[in-house]
Parts: sequence; structure tokens; C-alpha cells
Amino acid sequence: MGLGVFLLLGTVTGLLPNPVYTRMVARRPADYLFLVATAAFAAAFVYQRSLAEEPIGDRVAVGGVVGGFLAFGCPICNAVLLALFSSSAIMTYVDPLRPLLGAVSVVLFAGLLYYQRRTCDVC
Repeated sequence: MGLGVFLLLGTVTGLLPNPVYTRMVARRPADYLFLVATAAFAAAFVYQRSLAEEPIGDRVAVGGVVGGFLAFGCPICNAVLLALFSSSAIMTYVDPLRPLLGAVSVVLFAGLLYYQRRTCDVC
């Protein structure tokens, strides 16, 4: 699961070089860190969710994946962001927030996994 998330998100964001997608901003070490963290947390969540009698936290997990994607994705390559804002606004206001989005995503996932672990007897 984690490898699939890593490959899928890494490919569509251009962090994993491929002939289909060209990244328009420089790759930073933090981008790779947030990609790996998002993939690992998503895999851990799915594993813990499969063990729980009453799965919880699906919305928080989706928020963590979306936050992680926005943290390491190319901000001016994101069609949704471009539809809402101009590329200059994105680079001025959204790009500096990417590390913060990544940190929030990691905290969301870590908190969710911790809570899920505490409430699950089998986990």
C-alpha cells in the first residue's frame, strides 16, 4: 500500500522523474520527506484500520493525504489551485506555506494513528 501511494503521488507530482509529467518548480529535500511520510502514514493507517473492529478517522486520513499532497506537489502545476488563483499568487502566498502544510499533515496522521492505536485492542 505504502509503495503504491509513494509511486502514484511521486509520479503525478514529478518528484519521480517520468516522461509524462514535468515539474515546474525545483525539487527540495522537504518534498521527498513529505512524500515518504505521507505514503508511510497512509499505509500504517490502512493497516491499523483493517485490524480495528470499528474503523475511525477516514476523514482525517483523507485530510492528511490532501495536506501532504499539497505540501510536496508542484504548486503551479496543480489545476485546482490555478483555477482558484493566478500562478503569481500561488508562488507568492501558497508556496511559502507548503512546509507548514506538510507539518500539519504529519501531525494529523501521527495523532490519528496514535488515537487509533489507543482505541483498538487488536492493534
